[in-house]
Parts: sequence; C-alpha cells; structure tokens
Amino acid sequence: MSEPVLTINDLSISFKTSNGVVNAIRGVDLELNKGETIAIVGESGSGKSVTVKAIMGILSGNEEINSGSITFRYDRDGEEVTQDLLKLSKKEMRKRINGKRIAMVFQDPMTSLNPTMTVGNQIMEGMIIHLKLSRARAYERSLELLQLVGITDPEKRMKSYPHQLSGGMRQRVVIAIMLACNPEVLICDEPTTALDVTVQAKILELIKDIQAKTNISVIYITHDLGVVAKVADYVSVMYAGKIVERGTVNEIFYDPKHPYTWGLLSSMPDIGTENEKLYSIPGSPPNLLHKVEGDAFAPRNAFALNIDFKQEPPMFKVSDTHYAATWLLHENAPKVEMPETLRKRIDTVVKEAGGRWTDSRSYK
Repeated sequence: MSEPVLTINDLSISFKTSNGVVNAIRGVDLELNKGETIAIVGESGSGKSVTVKAIMGILSGNEEINSGSITFRYDRDGEEVTQDLLKLSKKEMRKRINGKRIAMVFQDPMTSLNPTMTVGNQIMEGMIIHLKLSRARAYERSLELLQLVGITDPEKRMKSYPHQLSGGMRQRVVIAIMLACNPEVLICDEPTTALDVTVQAKILELIKDIQAKTNISVIYITHDLGVVAKVADYVSVMYAGKIVERGTVNEIFYDPKHPYTWGLLSSMPDIGTENEKLYSIPGSPPNLLHKVEGDAFAPRNAFALNIDFKQEPPMFKVSDTHYAATWLLHENAPKVEMPETLRKRIDTVVKEAGGRWTDSRSYK
C-alpha cells in the first residue's frame, strides 16, 4: 500500500456556545491514499462536515482545535513535502493549500459561485493566481476543463453567469473550478444532494471518470449509502464525533460489525423487502454539550452490554482493513449476530450480484 496522501490523527474539535462547550469531534483517525476514494457516512450532526472543513482550514469564530494533526504529503518541485495543516495560518492555507493542493465541492453550487462574475473568469482566477498562467493560457485551460466535465459549447458557457445555468451545469462548473489547479485531493461534501436523481448519477460518474484519468484522491461526505456503494473504495462510519467502524466498501456493506452500521444499512429503502414500514434507528444522537460516558451509541443500541454504559470501546480488528469500535467484538462478549432482516437483505443482494460473501472477507 502506498504512503497516505492525507492522514488525520486523533483530531478533537469543540465549539464554544452560549450553552457551553460542544465536543463535536472526539478523536478522529483517517488515512487517504493516492487515487483512492473514502466515504465518510453518518447521520446529520455526526461530525462529517466539521472534519473535512478542518482539513481545508475553514474554522468558525467559536471553533477550537483541542488536539490532533492533519498531515498532508505532496510534491513540490520534485521534492516531497510533509505538512501539518493545523499548524498553518488561514493566510498560508489560502495561499499554499486551498484550491491548489486540496479542493472542495460543496453541496449547493450557488453558494460556491460568485453571481457577479462570468463562469470563465471564475475558472481562470485560480490558475492565474496559483499557477501564474497568462490569461490566454488560462482561457484555453478553462475550455479544456469545461469539456472534461461534460459541458457542451464551452466558449458560450465561459461568458455565462451562474444564474443562467441549470443546477447540474453549475455543479459541473464548480468541479471544473476545483480541478483547475490540479489538486492532489478533492473533497466532495454532499455534492449531489441539491440535484435531481438523473443529474446526481451523471455527476457521480463524472467524478469517477475524472479520478480514473487524473489519479486524484477523493473524500466523499454523505448520508446516502446508495452513493457510497457507487463511488467508495473505503468507508468510515461516524457517530457522535467519532469513527465507529471503517473498512472496504464490501466489508461495510456485506459484513458490518457495529450495531450503528447495522441500523444505517437496515434503514436503506429496499424495493424487495416484505416489510412495508421502513426501519429507523430508535432515539436520538447524544447531546455533545455533555460528557459522553461509555459508548455514545449505547442508549440507542438494542445489543448494548453493561460495559457499553461505563467504558468507551476501542477499535477492534476484524481484518487488516476492517475495524469496529464495539464491545461485541471482545473475546469475552456474548455471540451476537446482525439482525436477521439485514442478513437476508445482504444475502439477497450478493445472490443477485452472482456472487457470495466468504468467511475470508472476500466477495466472489
């Protein structure tokens, strides 16, 4: 396995509010390798967006980094540079990293685009500033990027303003802007949520196609497990500011170990299910204004053990690529299997795919 491009180690972030301190991120670890795609999934408020905004250095006024590091490795003039992004000032991040090395696609393209500037000027701006390209060369490169993201008649679109484009075209323009300076990492924060289903599929295929051509590393933030299945190599499941399970996309979808992951997968709509009622995880996420005792998911976990309410579980190793933070994996824990309805659903999916899930953690 190649050396990680981006490594998050023990990241802890809190917010100071009028009601007290919210411990939003509680020790996150993450590794992203060259050319790979990691999807971070979880309910709203689990800490997904806060984690990736920390990578970009996008901090709010009441936000505080309590501990951890975000190590970014990149090539600069033929020499490998290793940089802890948390030690850079906002000015340094804007000048050296944002857009140039790490780019981010947000959920709503209209909040990312300047309504007073033409599409062409917005694409060229980063190349002129970061890459020191002439305006003529930046224009040529912009036309190439618009063609790359599937926009026809790029010369005409260069003169358009954001409000003159459809939602799908605006998101394609945003992706073109993000790719303009050839970044090593692309972060996609719910990039298709504001788009209709058919456009969603086209945008996802577009990003996959670009990744295959450029070998860029991608982080997806989403709560849509259908998106995860289409784009991810690895999945990290977040709950209450921590990653509670991580593994390959096949391991998470076909052999999940954490009860929270069981709940997420069980709540996915399935046209083949016999039950007309869609499953939902009972209860609500914990209030992170208060200190979490034991496993944060314990109050909502039908399989919780006594120790879950007293002591936080460590990450137990399932395979070389699969880890889960649940006491159910302890050697002295009672044997508990995933819910039978979820097991049947997984077996059906595997069967329809013409394969089988083996004990050796492989999909054949």
